[in-house]
Amino acid sequence: MLTVVAGLAYLLLWPVPAQPVSWTPQQAPGYVGAHLPNTKLAGLQKIDIGAEQGPEHLALGPDGKLYAAVASGQILRMAPDGSQREVFASTGGRVLGFDFDAGGRLIAADAIKGLLAIAADGKVSVLATQVADGDPIRYADGVVVAPGGAIYFTDASTRFAPAQWGGTFEASVLDILEQSSTGRVLAFDPASGKTRILASGLSFANGIALSGDGRTLFVNETGRYRIWKIDADSGKRSILFDNLPGYPDNLMRGRDGKIWVGLVKPRNPTIDKLAGMPFMRKVTLRLPRALWPVPKAYGHVFAFSEDGKVLADLQDPSGAYPETTAVLETQDRLYVQSLHAGYIGWMPRP
Repeated sequence: MLTVVAGLAYLLLWPVPAQPVSWTPQQAPGYVGAHLPNTKLAGLQKIDIGAEQGPEHLALGPDGKLYAAVASGQILRMAPDGSQREVFASTGGRVLGFDFDAGGRLIAADAIKGLLAIAADGKVSVLATQVADGDPIRYADGVVVAPGGAIYFTDASTRFAPAQWGGTFEASVLDILEQSSTGRVLAFDPASGKTRILASGLSFANGIALSGDGRTLFVNETGRYRIWKIDADSGKRSILFDNLPGYPDNLMRGRDGKIWVGLVKPRNPTIDKLAGMPFMRKVTLRLPRALWPVPKAYGHVFAFSEDGKVLADLQDPSGAYPETTAVLETQDRLYVQSLHAGYIGWMPRP
């Protein structure tokens, strides 16, 4: 009897770091319309990355090489076919997104270290660890460099820093379960070295991409299943996609005006049901991690136009390539990014 009482007391009273707030999601649409189930993402070919895991972000550099940010904090460099693989740089943190500036530097959003610049010789320097008012950047996530040199990046959560809460996945779970919507979009000015807040109040601000004319940002709000359009100067915003069938993660500009997004996980009915039950979400955090309502694996990426039309949709219901975060599109290939995979998946460009 005493054991039962102790167990109940633990489930009901044990302190947890998150303070969940109530919110009301729309009913999940399922896989309908432009997102009808298909297997176009199944059977990906593989590029070996050795003992590394989690090619979360991929990009072609100005040297024509393929760069990949992996979970160890290293950035790999290789030929587009995966040969000649080497370690380009190591940040000691976890790079979740990067872009190249006009000078050829790799500009990285490191969830542990902040906004970084990596020179052609692999030397790492810090650009920003706080905004202009001194508030720390806790969870740098996605980044894009504008033609004029301005750097835009997301700070996914100002509540849960991966450095303090066990890593990027653990911190993201806490933030999305809490739903306090503290994510923001930041703008770094290379001339002044200052960082300003462009937009805030987002539930896990994640991937970011720039419009073709450089005036509009596209930003994923992972915790609310939507993608925003945000004016790069004023921060004025509007919803481009709402009530998606999964959690949008990264954004990458493709060819012919396309923008690719990855749905890292599908919607989970249990999580949506708990949206209006903050106390039960606290109870969930007290359960062993194996009992958390983590959505099943399901490969899914799609491409859209700047006005919100879905142009391509690729799925693999088996989830063989886990946690698809986005796509790097080249002239002849689609490279698929992943949060936890032990290789880079790719397919010939349709």
